[in-house]
Amino acid sequence: MSAKSHVTFDPLSPEFARDPYPFYADLRARPGLTYFKDFDIWLASRFEDVQSIVMDPRMVRSMEHIASPEEIAQQKKAGNWHDMPHHSRFVQFSLLDSDGEVHDRLRKQVFKLFTPKMVATLRDDIQAYVSRLIDSLADRPQIDFVEDLAAHVPGHIIGRILGVPDEDCPQLRIWSENIVQFFDIDRSDARKELAERNTTEFYHYLQTLKAQREKAPKDDLMSAMIASEKAGLMNEDEFFSTAMLILMAGHGSTIDVLGSGLHALFRFPQEMARLRADNALMKTAVQEMFRFESPLPFFHRYCTEDVQIAGKTYPRGSKFGVLYGSANRDPAQFPDPDRFDAGRSPNWHVAFGRGAHFCLGNHLARLDMDIIFSTLFARFSKIELAVQEPEYKRGLSVRGTKELQIAWTPR
Repeated sequence: MSAKSHVTFDPLSPEFARDPYPFYADLRARPGLTYFKDFDIWLASRFEDVQSIVMDPRMVRSMEHIASPEEIAQQKKAGNWHDMPHHSRFVQFSLLDSDGEVHDRLRKQVFKLFTPKMVATLRDDIQAYVSRLIDSLADRPQIDFVEDLAAHVPGHIIGRILGVPDEDCPQLRIWSENIVQFFDIDRSDARKELAERNTTEFYHYLQTLKAQREKAPKDDLMSAMIASEKAGLMNEDEFFSTAMLILMAGHGSTIDVLGSGLHALFRFPQEMARLRADNALMKTAVQEMFRFESPLPFFHRYCTEDVQIAGKTYPRGSKFGVLYGSANRDPAQFPDPDRFDAGRSPNWHVAFGRGAHFCLGNHLARLDMDIIFSTLFARFSKIELAVQEPEYKRGLSVRGTKELQIAWTPR
């Protein structure tokens, strides 16, 4: 590997957390893909290359297609993914990290509850929940938008779809965050223990909830998945893995893009004013929030045969890192990409992925955001950033503010 092809940036650095986009621009300026030694991975930073990888059926998420069980075990040990019995069963295997028949079969069992038509039926319930939450906060002159408001919505809504009691939803967020944190670059033994312990607790909770639903089914996703398991359409491990994935996916990324989306409006006050004046722009503004600060900026793929990308041939088994956060700021695809445009159209971003792994919950996430921001602007005549600059989370796989202190004035 030549020295020129080795990425020198540190995704765990405060500089990258503060503003990763100059680093992404540097990657896009380099010819072809760039090798990142820390992950033994080829990074795709341009929109064209990212799209070609995620749309290629020869690109997969799971190593099972390219390596023997012994080789996979060695790779897991090298990456400190081993000796995690529950994490291995329910997190390292999932709908997200499966391919082909298994992926299609599992996705089919839950897809019907996440269609635009089904999600639209939730609007009144989400609106009522958001309104009550804001009612409880409105008398306070300042709040942490992330912790006090954003963090309470996505998990509660997805929890209700699955059949989780409202009072249990805050705990689900804690489990989810402690499990997901192990997917970033820092995989220390302490973070590993935290992920495994929380996966175990999450599993035991879902076991209890499942037993309750088996005795008394309800009109929820948990009961529907139990029926799928009884029909032989998923096994027990797939049941728990899918339930965990749905709940975890319903938390972090939407919370993150809510915070970064509001921060973007503070950075571009003319766009906030434009959105306040014309709520019909909300749908395009929400899409722009996902493009402008993609909450899940990094995913991986493996090639199942030799492939050619950007003029170079990569052998079977090569690992690729698709940088959605970089692709969504590519000037070759988006005019003036570093400007937030509430009315940007077309806006064919890749924040939800593409192809077989296109985000199942994208309609629900966008509806949550539409309702939250529409309600905020209707209820408060002024919303201002109460700190000089919010701090963003560190890591390659996540993009979101740690907190967002705001001051607001009710109408």
